[in-house]
Amino acid sequence: MSVIVLDGKSLSIEQVAAIGAGAPVTLAPEGVERMRASRAVVERALAERRPVYGVTTGLGPRAVEALPEEELAVFARKTILGRAHAVGAPLSVPLVRGAMAVRLNTLLIGGAGASLKVAEVIRDCLNAGLAPVVGETASIGAADLLWGGTMGRALLGEGEIWLSGARVPAAEAFDKAGISPLDPGPRDGLAVASHSSFTGAIGAVGVQELRVAFEAAQTAAALSLEGFRGNPTPLDSRVISLRPQPGQAEAAEGLRARLAGSDLFTPGAPRRLQDPLSLRNAPQVHGAVWAALSHAEQGVTAEINGASDNPAVLAEDDTVISGGGYHTPHLAVCLHGLGYAWCHLAAMQCGRIARLLAARFSGLNPGLGAEDKAGTGMGPLLKVAEALMAEIAHLAATPPIYPSFSADGLEDSITHAAIPAKALISMAEKARLLVACELLTAAQAVELRDPPLGPAMAAAQARVRAIAPFMPGDTPMTEALESLAAAVGRGRFGDCHL
Repeated sequence: MSVIVLDGKSLSIEQVAAIGAGAPVTLAPEGVERMRASRAVVERALAERRPVYGVTTGLGPRAVEALPEEELAVFARKTILGRAHAVGAPLSVPLVRGAMAVRLNTLLIGGAGASLKVAEVIRDCLNAGLAPVVGETASIGAADLLWGGTMGRALLGEGEIWLSGARVPAAEAFDKAGISPLDPGPRDGLAVASHSSFTGAIGAVGVQELRVAFEAAQTAAALSLEGFRGNPTPLDSRVISLRPQPGQAEAAEGLRARLAGSDLFTPGAPRRLQDPLSLRNAPQVHGAVWAALSHAEQGVTAEINGASDNPAVLAEDDTVISGGGYHTPHLAVCLHGLGYAWCHLAAMQCGRIARLLAARFSGLNPGLGAEDKAGTGMGPLLKVAEALMAEIAHLAATPPIYPSFSADGLEDSITHAAIPAKALISMAEKARLLVACELLTAAQAVELRDPPLGPAMAAAQARVRAIAPFMPGDTPMTEALESLAAAVGRGRFGDCHL
């Protein structure tokens, strides 16, 4: 894999996923210089005993208390260990690596004032294949304090680390990798623990996976139009421009590109003047998802390239001030909005599958069965699709919003942005399976009807059939669906020039 250069400003969603998958990293010189400059500000504040939250003062409700000078050396370590409380099944190694990459990138902005050795240890761990074991439940969205603390505990050489697929004691992992654990100085403890890097990274992976699933859903919808012999007039750019909803034109353009060369655009080729809404309103619903994806991508990109540190170091002004950059309401809204938008797409997919399976709508055999079969054909597949739709809707439920009780009431606002971030990962898995349901159904209808296809849809049809053969009757479909879903995840159905 190519080495990814982190500079604090240009980390992409795709790069987060690539680092999660094992790509090595290096630090841009300009980012290192920003860290050195901001660290110098912190060291001057220490020397002058200025009141700086979490550096010369306590944390939370003890922010009004100055730290005794003799405690400064151990306070950073206590800050990490006092927040290492993540619980539950471990987050996957790719997600933890993604979070480490985001934190490393955001340290290079210079807002944290952390020692350069913090960045170097995280970099060395990533490049050596070390990933802390971090439980899946910890964050309430006012920084990922407990996720960061649990990660930080491992960086200190305590707790556990994933190494070559095994959980090993952190000290042993560092020893085998030839890396020295972190010995944090003043401010380093809060820099390691207090940030929103986990939510940002998990959100980035979820958005990326749903973007891939969306492009495949566009292909499946176009193939359904071919199988149904639907009317493409709702895709006409002149109609779309009359009501310029965000994302609508882009979705329609993507569908038209996939249908290029189809005889559906020939007058008299479509079977109906107006199709059921699940076919006719694809630009509107798919467009809403396109817009939600774009919004979420913007929110996540800002998060993974933003300093979520408090206090914030302003090197040019030689000062350290308190702020609220750790709070994640915008990210929560973006991620939840994407999940909610996907519910509409899932329902529309179920509608298209149902219309294709119903003889009174499709004009084909019930359940898309072959002529000589008396069984239910593919009819029961709709139950799988509806179950997936319900699970997607459940995952998209709004997380609770209420005044927090943390820190003796001082930290009385939360976002729970981690809930929709984690939900998107699970939602993407269900989405891939639901796309597979539509691809399999649409391919069956196309084969039964055998229309002339344009290049992209002919390629998509061939790709489906290379994975899943024609279903002649009451045939188990589990393996076909799971294989198609895996191909969707690899981006095999996303290109309109298949």
